[in-house]
Amino acid sequence: MRIGFDAKRAFVNASGLGNYSRNLLNALYLHSNEYQLVLYTPEIKTHLLKEQERFEIYSPEKSLAKIFSPVWRNFGVNRYKKHKISLFHGLSNELPKGIHKTGIPSIVTIHDLIFLRFPGFYPYIDRKIYYSKVKYACQSANKIIAISQQTKDDIIRFFGLNPEKIEIIYQPVSGVFFNPDISLGEKLLEKYSLRPDFILSVGTLEPRKNQLAILKALQKGKFNNQVVFIGKQQSYKNKLDQFIAENKLEKQVIFLHNLQEEELAALYKMAACSVYISLFEGFGLPVIESMASGCPVITSNVSVLPETAGGAALLCEPGDIDGLVENMKIFLEDYRERIKWIEKGFERASLFNSKDFAVKMALLYNTIQI
Repeated sequence: MRIGFDAKRAFVNASGLGNYSRNLLNALYLHSNEYQLVLYTPEIKTHLLKEQERFEIYSPEKSLAKIFSPVWRNFGVNRYKKHKISLFHGLSNELPKGIHKTGIPSIVTIHDLIFLRFPGFYPYIDRKIYYSKVKYACQSANKIIAISQQTKDDIIRFFGLNPEKIEIIYQPVSGVFFNPDISLGEKLLEKYSLRPDFILSVGTLEPRKNQLAILKALQKGKFNNQVVFIGKQQSYKNKLDQFIAENKLEKQVIFLHNLQEEELAALYKMAACSVYISLFEGFGLPVIESMASGCPVITSNVSVLPETAGGAALLCEPGDIDGLVENMKIFLEDYRERIKWIEKGFERASLFNSKDFAVKMALLYNTIQI
């Protein structure tokens, strides 16, 4: 079976949707050799999807197509018939316009509907575009993959779809996180002048991720530990910088971005704990990455995060700074508790391995009638 994929995110997104796309494609390649994997992307960045020799890849060749790459991605569906695609999978909330007219069955993965849950985080025009794309994909697809029960519930709520059309398949974590390179971690400690008791927070710097709560807990708990934020820096960083300056935390806070997956896994391993105190997520992959790497987790008790954590992380309200301080003290001051939660986390993370994920995906692909 030749499966076509909208693989843009695998090539251009360093986190989130990009991680999902890369993990899915590599899991299928490694564990399901019955498929030919055909990738369609308007742009290729080699440093993100390193294993390109595993796939058949198509991108715009003509100069005009490159200028109008978004149009190339969403239209021109006849290319899929020309390439003898048996099934098309949209990996990031959308499907190419007109796919329903080709006779090619399709699947779409819906990650979250945050733009409907929290419209204030998005400009009006962006919300309209997202709604149009997701609605078309949900209506056109033969099957929908929701990455969590919460996302499935939201799809039903906002689009009124039959629950039987939606399958929940949790995303896998890259195998790199199950075997972090400790020697690399030691080199990174030296490179960034980190002490081995630092607190780690991974995620794009934005209001929804709520990193300011971590700084408030650092200040209120009078912790001397360093905090390392890893993620794409947006305008929200200005708010973090202001709080850091007002509370003289400059020597304790480090911002990093554009790390390789191996480096991220190594830093998880070296950290005293990781904190992911987001207001809302579709899944929250850093929670599982942290657990797989042997780093205990503190996360929010809202949205999908208790579902993701599965009882293997300490939980608190995103706005409860006192509760966050107490949870941080557990991991920073109680060695036995920390080890207990590391063991719980690793057991939880083992459920998100790529082999089991590939089996579930293969079962779903094979149920689609061609």
